[in-house]
Amino acid sequence: MRLWTGLVGSVVEAWAELRIHRTRVLLSLIGVAVAVAALTGIMALGAIAEQSQVETMERQAGRPATLQISVYNPMTGESVDAAELDAAFSAAMERYDIRWHSRNAYTSLLVQFPDGVRDVQTQVVDPEFGVMHRVQLAEGEWFTAADAERLAPAVIVNENLWNLLGAPDLRTHPTVLLPGTPRVTAVITAVTPSPDWDEYPSMLLLTSAWDRIATPELAAQLYPNYEAWVPLELADELTSRIQVDIAGALGTDWQTDVMRSDYLAYSDGDPLLFLKLLVTGVAVLILLLGALGLVNISLVTVRHRIREIGIRRSFGATAGRVFFAVMMESVVATVVAGVVGVALAVLIVKNPWVTEFVSQGIDDVPAFPLDAALIGLASATGVGALAGLLPALVAVRVKVIDAIRY
Repeated sequence: MRLWTGLVGSVVEAWAELRIHRTRVLLSLIGVAVAVAALTGIMALGAIAEQSQVETMERQAGRPATLQISVYNPMTGESVDAAELDAAFSAAMERYDIRWHSRNAYTSLLVQFPDGVRDVQTQVVDPEFGVMHRVQLAEGEWFTAADAERLAPAVIVNENLWNLLGAPDLRTHPTVLLPGTPRVTAVITAVTPSPDWDEYPSMLLLTSAWDRIATPELAAQLYPNYEAWVPLELADELTSRIQVDIAGALGTDWQTDVMRSDYLAYSDGDPLLFLKLLVTGVAVLILLLGALGLVNISLVTVRHRIREIGIRRSFGATAGRVFFAVMMESVVATVVAGVVGVALAVLIVKNPWVTEFVSQGIDDVPAFPLDAALIGLASATGVGALAGLLPALVAVRVKVIDAIRY
């Protein structure tokens, strides 16, 4: 109880001293508040940058944990019958209640443009592929179950192909002729963005639509990969089980491989560790610079209060009391500065303009990280304690008689 009372009394006393020395407090608040705001803001922006890297890797290789299934004949290298593989894959997905799974294959189709017919790279997928790979759309909507029933197949084109067609308004349900299928008219339902390095037209088509429109020659050229998005904690178990089930369904003549393709499968540690260390290093450097300014201000202030300290010691204040009082002034000031700095960081990072700028291309923009705010406040408190340590030691070492004569 006495300890708690003494702590509260020290805080109250420190607050009273801070009100008296408003100029010093203001300088302390400015330096530490800016440092804490920078620390907290950098950590929050680092979280957004980390999410951007994660989503980029998930678009390329699937979300953790994504399994890829391939089947081949190890002796001849030939492919298994597509219908048998489809049946074995679908049975395994249903047996283990795996909701997210898709076929994924690449081919080329002839497309009629105003200036002639061209070969266009075509990716054949199932509707679940969009969620599994975070496919981004510039306009329109991703494939739905209803698109599988369309008489005129739905296609999603990239911006390059869309511009070659004259960038028609999707609300008019624009169509594109596929003369090599033979002569199927497809409806454009969405547009994917084309990065600067991509200069070629491409499009996506549903597997169910491909099965209806592909000629036997085209169908024979397509051999899809099979993907399944499973819970990360069950990935190892499901990998072995799916492999056994599909191999058992197809027979001993075929080699079945099931392996993870997501980014976490290719790293023993955290693949974003370098980014995290870089952000942390910059944040710590900024905070240390703020702490140096606070130490200088505290030392100057203590030297101006030597007479006051000597009088307090002469009236019975112990060395420990003086030490704790001087340190608590610094701690209380930096805690207030920390609150101001965290609030400033939240206002800046969550500003709609800033958020829109830094989160371009991110589907799931992370909320302001609570750990960044807590680390900011804890850092401010720690800096206050460290910055107050040296001035408190100077105050304790002051001799009473010398201080009174000062």
